[in-house]
Amino acid sequence: MRPTNVTVIDYGVGNLLSVQRGLEYCGAEVCITSQPKLILTSSRVVLPGVGAFANAMAELEKFNLIETIKELGDRGTPLLGICLGMQLLLDESEEFGLTQGLGLIPGRVIPVPDVSSTGQSQKVPHIGWNNLVVSGKRLNWEGTILETVKPGDSTYFVHSFMANPADIHHRIADCIYGGISISAVIGRDQIFGCQFHPEKSGEVGLKILRQFLA
Repeated sequence: MRPTNVTVIDYGVGNLLSVQRGLEYCGAEVCITSQPKLILTSSRVVLPGVGAFANAMAELEKFNLIETIKELGDRGTPLLGICLGMQLLLDESEEFGLTQGLGLIPGRVIPVPDVSSTGQSQKVPHIGWNNLVVSGKRLNWEGTILETVKPGDSTYFVHSFMANPADIHHRIADCIYGGISISAVIGRDQIFGCQFHPEKSGEVGLKILRQFLA
């Protein structure tokens, strides 16, 4: 069987090496590029990201990648956003003022609450391992990138903001932090986002990457 080809978008704000290594460990041939023409000819695309939302959108615009990524969505190309890359998929973010996103999944990025559901102070950013749970309107994860993952499996998070999709059906998995549900995986059609880092989440994360490649 030939390896799956996957393109990782390089726009200066992602931890590209760890993502590349994770995908290659799963058997993929990885191309890292910022060239729109190469990205648009890809069979699968990963949008990584760390840092601030507004800075990331500015870098995407600088490389003429905003319309490129939107076209991927229109074409139905499988697309995976990781951490900040997941947040960029939404309409807008409240981080440091309101900033427009890619608009591929309706919704807004909002702060992780610094108070728990019982009124206790809690640390932000949310850092560490947390369990994945099936989102409220779903019965299971069949047909998603979590198909080979079990509810309760843990993945590694580092984030201060969280995605809030407008349509609850776009929430695939949550994690619970201080009694509050946080979107851990979102998706619409062939577009998916992981708030956690699958490439840093051990065997569970590798299962998710393999399912995306499949």
